[in-house]
Amino acid sequence: MPTDVVLVDNGSVDDSVELARRELPGAKVLELGQNLGFGPALNRAVAAHPADAVILLNNDAEPEPRFVEALLDGLGAGVDSVAGVLLQERAPELIDSAGVVADATLMGFDHLHGEPAAAAAGAADPLGPTGGAALYRREAFERVGGFDERIFLYYEDLDLALRLAAAGGRCRLAPEARALHAYSASLGAASAAKYARTGWSRGYMLRRYGVMRSPRLALRALACEGALCAGQLLKDRTAAGLKGRLRGWRDGAGLERRDAAGAPLLDLSGREALALRRRRRG
Repeated sequence: MPTDVVLVDNGSVDDSVELARRELPGAKVLELGQNLGFGPALNRAVAAHPADAVILLNNDAEPEPRFVEALLDGLGAGVDSVAGVLLQERAPELIDSAGVVADATLMGFDHLHGEPAAAAAGAADPLGPTGGAALYRREAFERVGGFDERIFLYYEDLDLALRLAAAGGRCRLAPEARALHAYSASLGAASAAKYARTGWSRGYMLRRYGVMRSPRLALRALACEGALCAGQLLKDRTAAGLKGRLRGWRDGAGLERRDAAGAPLLDLSGREALALRRRRRG
């Protein structure tokens, strides 16, 4: 199927651009000159090279031959986004992520993580696609403002999914749109840098969506976030996640509040949410 390919270079300092132009002469390369962050870079790519269906694929993911066709097959009436299936690089028979889902405190999880690849067939649709393997209708993407450019990295796909859901859109899972994924190849799965980024995004989301205005949700969120930060401090000897959450909370002050009402959120207890988080870490 004819497809326009756009590679966004977020200020790389190696020979990525030269390699891309040499190996993919038909691709368009958008050089940003600096690392703007995941969402901001993609916003610029969509603006510079618009298309009715925008497909996103991470540079650490290797798609199967029918990846594009399977995503397009998922489009239908009322569908604003389609989620691909990322398979674990070290265990290709297992799912790494089949989209994003969230609980009532907006803690995000990878849909079907750790399940057999075959489980994607017939599985429930996620809240939204993971940014690493996604299709968005451009009209819907632009109508809600694209990715939030305050979010440098992590949770930007969940935030976009919540805004699309609030606007009446829905996501569909495309079980055959599969790609092999090297998890956290950029920052490392348990690095202080990743904890700082995920922490900031978590604090920002808690404040931007007013989660802490509900006493019940506030207690739940504080207990879960406290447990996660304590685990990072004890096991990985870093308080970067805690500091990141505090910075994200501060940076979310004074901004227009967003509403997650109407989004299909998971009904999980705090214990179940932490178990899913531990499973992701494992």
